[in-house]
Amino acid sequence: MTVNLHPHARDRLSERGATEEEIILAVEAGEKFEAKFGRIGFRRNVPFKRRWRGKHYKTKQIEAYAIRRYNGWLVISVVTRYF
Repeated sequence: MTVNLHPHARDRLSERGATEEEIILAVEAGEKFEAKFGRIGFRRNVPFKRRWRGKHYKTKQIEAYAIRRYNGWLVISVVTRYF
């Protein structure tokens, strides 16, 4: 299975604190759920134990919203949550 990132998703990685590797991990091994507009969401918690925007967090949650493309997924958008 291939996982590709749409330019919009790629542009948002750094501002949301995610890496391409984390996105791929979420798609390949995360929880899968239905999302709006016929998209599929993938969610995965990853250990963080660092500071993000001035506050310390133990866990980062990655959500990738994707559409099926040929033999893989095209990630349209990325959301991160810290806790």
